[in-house]
Amino acid sequence: MADTSVLDPGIPPADEDAWRALVAKTLGDKPFESLTKSTVEGLAIAPLYAASTAPARFPARPFDDERPWDLRVLSAQADPARVNADLLADLEGGAASVIVKGHATADALARALKDIIVELAPVGLDAGFLGPKAADALHAVAKASPGAKLNLNLDPLSAFAEAGASPGPIESHIVSAATVGVRHAQTYPQAQLFLASGRVAHEAGGGEALEVAVAAASAITYAKALVRAGLPVAEAFARITLGLAADGDYFLTLAKVRAARAVFARIATASGAAALARIEARTSRRMLTGIDPWTNMIRLTAAGFGAAAGGADAVVLGNFTDALGQPTAFGRRQSRNTQLVLMEEAAIGRVADPAAGSGYLHSLTDQIARAAWDRLQAIEAAGGIIAALEKGLVAKDIATAVAARGEPKILGVTAFPPTDQAPVDVDKTAPAALDREAARLPGPDGKCPALTPMRLSEKHEVTA
Repeated sequence: MADTSVLDPGIPPADEDAWRALVAKTLGDKPFESLTKSTVEGLAIAPLYAASTAPARFPARPFDDERPWDLRVLSAQADPARVNADLLADLEGGAASVIVKGHATADALARALKDIIVELAPVGLDAGFLGPKAADALHAVAKASPGAKLNLNLDPLSAFAEAGASPGPIESHIVSAATVGVRHAQTYPQAQLFLASGRVAHEAGGGEALEVAVAAASAITYAKALVRAGLPVAEAFARITLGLAADGDYFLTLAKVRAARAVFARIATASGAAALARIEARTSRRMLTGIDPWTNMIRLTAAGFGAAAGGADAVVLGNFTDALGQPTAFGRRQSRNTQLVLMEEAAIGRVADPAAGSGYLHSLTDQIARAAWDRLQAIEAAGGIIAALEKGLVAKDIATAVAARGEPKILGVTAFPPTDQAPVDVDKTAPAALDREAARLPGPDGKCPALTPMRLSEKHEVTA
């Protein structure tokens, strides 16, 4: 409890016993334990915590007072010219880096990245199984400039898990991606090669510890592939970015990001690499609603705060109309400006680790990290992330979390629904789509239970 005597010598400092006495009086016949809540994975959240004295156990993101995190934007327009217009407007409006989703040819990427200086604005890809082809195409656009800042985001595991199948053996896709990645690593010393993401587990309904475990297990698989392709183990881990989802529960998001950094550090150290985690957080699509979409601005702001305060290196904030279609220029500006307000007006990045010293957040971080480590060990004991996906172990954990979540209250949908819908403008054009067959490799298709993305409000919107 805070010592108020420094403010007014006449006020005695409060202690936990006094607080508990007042709580007991308020609760009446209810037990004190009724105030304890839990996450969908059974991690306990107590009503009161003492101050933490061990914040150093959880490594923080390297501090940068000028640009505390990378404000990253994404465009999934099918027309490369529209992508280019989106990204140029975002960069002029304060974004620092970009992602092109759904394009994998040199012609399309050249048009999408026209007038974008890749030595100044990092460029990322989101191309699923076509990641290696997209990486080669981006190389053609970057023109072998050693100063180009590229995020190849090779991630066949997420594509496999979401689709429930791969065009050819999933192991072959990982080998292909690692081979291409190592080839480009020699040309681009600043390039990030793989995106080891746990978001696919989150978007399907999974909990925080499972998401961190899936990201960590994917990082191990990708690091092994890079080492086999010729990269030293330390460089292999340094070239992998962790991908996490940022949810509207900002405390859980904050603790999850910190826990992921700790888990990655332990894995890297055990592997003989002193690499620090590089984390990209994209806001959750699972939390967004199609009914009363204006409330999504609150969710996105909370998620952006949690990701930034938790220490994400890059934050991709979604758009408040994402549940309805692609964003208009207004939607993109709102998303971009939300991050700028958090960064420049709320000054979220002025403290290296805002959660340090908080008993609640230290405990929550510790619980998520330990639970994630347990799940990671179970995944590795099953034969690694590929085997865990194929055997349905990840899908089973997700189903358990979905059942434990029950029916959450959703602002604007199940709680305080609007009497009149305020219209929003949405771009109804179809997003870019990749031809999965173009990525086919020899051999039988890989198969696993699909981790299908969901939104918590979907079933309420069907009857609305």
